[in-house]
Amino acid sequence: MLGASLWSRSLGPDLLRRTESEIITRQIAAGGFVCRKGEPVEHWIGMIDGLGKMTNLSADGKPTTFTGLPTGGWFGEGSLLKNEPRKYDVVALRNSQVAYMPKATFMRLLDSSIEFNRFLIVQLNERLGQFIAMLECDRLLDPDARVARSLAAMFHPHLYPGLGPQLQISQEEIGYLAGLSRQRANQALKTLEKAGLLRIEYGGITVLDLDGLRKFEG
Repeated sequence: MLGASLWSRSLGPDLLRRTESEIITRQIAAGGFVCRKGEPVEHWIGMIDGLGKMTNLSADGKPTTFTGLPTGGWFGEGSLLKNEPRKYDVVALRNSQVAYMPKATFMRLLDSSIEFNRFLIVQLNERLGQFIAMLECDRLLDPDARVARSLAAMFHPHLYPGLGPQLQISQEEIGYLAGLSRQRANQALKTLEKAGLLRIEYGGITVLDLDGLRKFEG
């Protein structure tokens, strides 16, 4: 996974080997917590293989999903930099293999690598743009467009590098990410397929027009 991560490509071989030796990996079962709201932030976290959702519960127990976290994505740098308790849960939507980089390792990269700092600046800026777009989507767009934008967000070349046009994801998982029922997500997928933007397949989808998904408004 490190070889496919954008941040690792500029590290020298010695620093890369040391970094790799300090990262731990865990298998998280579907429905399990990758990390939990309120806990101390001790790691920068990457999805080696699997799919997670960044989520929160309102005071009355209503869940809100912020974003999906597919294979190749790293997250949690903001909480590490602010040195505050985690503000969200991340739940595995399927059995997932997850990498945990210790805070000390993360800070050493921050202190020793200009290239890593540049990566983080872009990462934070792209994440901010993603969340602004999600807010707009949730408030202004219909369910079909919400599904389109939720899917498009997982093909972000900086936040989630390495994803090809095929995405192994169930209609129930798509519903979780878009805040819709499985049935309504299914309807939206059929609309997007009819528009020529994607192809529904067994166990997932193939994106045919990523730019079209990003711009779809129903």
